[in-house]
Amino acid sequence: MLPAMPSPDRERFLAEPRVGVLGVTDPRGGDRAPLIVPVWYDYEPGGDVIVQMGRETIKARLLRAAGRFSLCAQDEGRPYRYVSVEGPVTAIQDPVDPALREAMARRYLDPEEATGYLEATAGQLQDDIVFRMRPQHWRSADFAAFAADFTEAGTGRGGAG
Repeated sequence: MLPAMPSPDRERFLAEPRVGVLGVTDPRGGDRAPLIVPVWYDYEPGGDVIVQMGRETIKARLLRAAGRFSLCAQDEGRPYRYVSVEGPVTAIQDPVDPALREAMARRYLDPEEATGYLEATAGQLQDDIVFRMRPQHWRSADFAAFAADFTEAGTGRGGAG
């Protein structure tokens, strides 16, 4: 069994600025797997997961059709950790609120980069929409304790013997 994170820890982890991987069912053909794509997202503990994308992108069309999606965020550093959430789309904002778009850019980029990004992509404001998802199902893993057991076993300070 994976070492799961307690609820407050997984919510704090998801709230940190990480690139998420969005997954949505892709019914366009019998041999297609779900669409899996990296995205910027926003989340506050207890709230909705927010993702922004172009109105006519394949992921937006699939999200509208499916009415739900999953998102996984991970820490690739040791010890490895991840949080995955899945749930229904609760709202679609069309067009995107300029303040939300700016907040998302500032979440992921330093101030100077965010300003340049927002100026260079100002036209996207007319093309972007926002999907909100209410997390229903959570999966998480935090291998810190697991890794500590290995470290202690290797140094003779504990672990199974």
